[in-house]
Amino acid sequence: MARFDVKTAQSDADIVRVYPVMKELRPHIASEAVFLERARRQQKLLDWQLIYVEDAGKPVAASGFRISEWLAWGKALYVDDLICLESHRGKGFAEALMRWMEEHARKESCAEFHLDSATYRIPAHHFYFRLGLSITSFHFGKPL
Repeated sequence: MARFDVKTAQSDADIVRVYPVMKELRPHIASEAVFLERARRQQKLLDWQLIYVEDAGKPVAASGFRISEWLAWGKALYVDDLICLESHRGKGFAEALMRWMEEHARKESCAEFHLDSATYRIPAHHFYFRLGLSITSFHFGKPL
């Protein structure tokens, strides 16, 4: 696997730079301003973090995650978002983020590593299986 420098989006400018990548996964987030507002709110309320990797100085893959404690799992790292631009898939960018988060979870003494994936994202499921994840539950939801 190629080695990529995983960066943390900390400044407003960093977060906004990641928006075009995240928009591919979250097209309902209508603008950079809305993305920045939501990212800052999640950072404050949930200790959410945004990481990314670049190709030629431009973000091409990103992940949002948080570490928390659940009755079901104990302390765990939960991946809220993981996306790589279609043009850069299969080149190790998303894998670098996943491996970085798994190592971060170990350093933070997490007992587990979790994420949800939409049922139609079959290529992503194969990617997660390849990285050693398994389907452990169903996630249910409905719009309100």
